[in-house]
Amino acid sequence: MKTSQHDFIFEKVTPSDLKSMRELLEVYAVAFDDAVSYRSRPPSDDYLKSLLAKETFITVVARLEGRVVGGLSAYVLEKFEQERSEIYIYDLAVLEAYRRKGAARGVIDHLKRLAKSYKAWVIYVQADKVDEPAIRLYDSMGTREDVFHFDIDLE
Repeated sequence: MKTSQHDFIFEKVTPSDLKSMRELLEVYAVAFDDAVSYRSRPPSDDYLKSLLAKETFITVVARLEGRVVGGLSAYVLEKFEQERSEIYIYDLAVLEAYRRKGAARGVIDHLKRLAKSYKAWVIYVQADKVDEPAIRLYDSMGTREDVFHFDIDLE
């Protein structure tokens, strides 16, 4: 399924579209200024195909003139208290030159349309306290909850 808004095209990335996934990984590296995470040990084609084939992983890209300029990667979490799921947006980024033009809202809106097929009742996302543009976007689309996030060391 593809949707469009302004001049952007939004679509879910499939296992047969590794080019789009690799372009999005580069968008993340640039937008998050994190070459170590996104460039130092790129996943193999087989790994990406397997990940994109899973019902528990969703990637949506924003394309402009054929080029990926933004996108999101999300996880579907099946719930146990009811027959439903939640979707957690793990990463969302748009290249700086394309920000404030509807790309971020567009990938989220596209994910919202996909969410029904995953029996999702909510989509949630985190934002760093210092990321005012993200906070403004998410505030305009949902309800803010003030929670604590903890990383639990494995060693």
